[in-house]
Amino acid sequence: MSNDKHHVGTFQDRWARFRFSIIGPLLSAPPENGGLKIAITDLAKKEWRHPISSEPVQFGVSTIERWYYQARRELDPITILRTKRRTDAGEAKKLNTALKQAIRQQYKQHTSWSYQLHADNINSLIKKTPELGIMPSYNTIRRFMKAQGLTKIRRIKNRETEGARLASERLESREVRSFEVDHVHALWHLDFHHGSSKILGKNGQWHKPMLLAIMDDRSRLICHAQWYLDETTETLVHGFMQALQKRRLPRALMSDNGSAMIAAEFVQGLERLSILHQPTLPYSPYQNAKQEVFWGQVEGRLMAMLEDETELTLALLNDATIAWVEYEYHRKYHSEIGCTPLERYLEGPDVGRPCLDSSALRHAFCTEVTRKQRKSDGTLSLDGKRFEVPSQYRHLELLHIRYARWDLSNVALMDPHTHQQVCLLYPQDKSANATGFRRALVPPVNTVITDGATKGIAPLLKELMAEYAATGLPPAYLPKGEK
Repeated sequence: MSNDKHHVGTFQDRWARFRFSIIGPLLSAPPENGGLKIAITDLAKKEWRHPISSEPVQFGVSTIERWYYQARRELDPITILRTKRRTDAGEAKKLNTALKQAIRQQYKQHTSWSYQLHADNINSLIKKTPELGIMPSYNTIRRFMKAQGLTKIRRIKNRETEGARLASERLESREVRSFEVDHVHALWHLDFHHGSSKILGKNGQWHKPMLLAIMDDRSRLICHAQWYLDETTETLVHGFMQALQKRRLPRALMSDNGSAMIAAEFVQGLERLSILHQPTLPYSPYQNAKQEVFWGQVEGRLMAMLEDETELTLALLNDATIAWVEYEYHRKYHSEIGCTPLERYLEGPDVGRPCLDSSALRHAFCTEVTRKQRKSDGTLSLDGKRFEVPSQYRHLELLHIRYARWDLSNVALMDPHTHQQVCLLYPQDKSANATGFRRALVPPVNTVITDGATKGIAPLLKELMAEYAATGLPPAYLPKGEK
């Protein structure tokens, strides 16, 4: 005989109906004296279909006999045959009292954490607190938390924005397809993420930090991640240059259309480095979905573990982020790629290119403008400041200038034909000019090309500096305002 698997109800209800189906004939037609034992023995020899798994199952004589006597005098036999709920239901036997209390306390403090994040942090807590016992399995912790009602409470986010509306309309008219390039460094993703927690700045005020992250499309490896207090082009270039120096030059870059991403310094820098810029459609974050997934991990794991830090600073946040990215995110199995990001990155194939040095990179991420030279004093105006032009170029009316708006200490005069730097221009010093000293005029040059003379740092010192840089050691001082 078989129980009806199409019945629905609770676990206990299904068991009750199943047991009743076995002993029901004995209740409706009680055996004659001496026949009950024989009838129950015959039932024990039969195979039945388990009410939950549908697998073949048999029951002993004593079990069937107990069911019979439980139901014989009851007006509602099915009710009495229901599986009784354990008095310790929801209390995992593998968890001691101290560990259960630790889980409840952790949940009380972090209701937005996932089960996995709770389990990972309990594991770390057990390593430092032996009295909590042996680390149970993830499934054991999850079952306990679910039974206790310790479920994740999601943070409410307002998505009724204009951008969301426009993106929704676009989704209704155009299909969306997942994609992945075939080579490491073939495509990078770049974006800013506004953090959920405030940090304490040096000015004694609280700030909402922004995380700049650059991700390799194929491997999901984070080429560089750093928190900043603003979302300017200077910040973008600062972080992107570090990614280039750490990982190599990519072939293409995908970003949104933020003001920093479309600034002249950044766009022209990508062109000079032969990096194809692929901006996403406006209000279409799904085109950068891989990074959106990463932001979820940043908030769900990294920032969640910093919830209790009352003195969170930018330095501490960056230290924690580097450690989390390198030792958890890069080394954790990624279901989409079937391995860890680090493994995929190292496996290749790789189409990246060697990176330039820091000076060349800074020179690349600049904008080029044309300025008229003022004949009266041989100067030009740049962002409201006047810069002096060397006298050998006093005959040029139009000058090609390359600079970054945030760094007026590195303004270069460029040869428009070769795109090579001719010389640096320095701000006008009226106080020095007031001394009356004037240099002799240098004969004009026919073209804006350098004479090839050796200038700047002596060759030996350059050699020594290159040797030190090759060691890979960090600077033996803490930079403060240096370029």
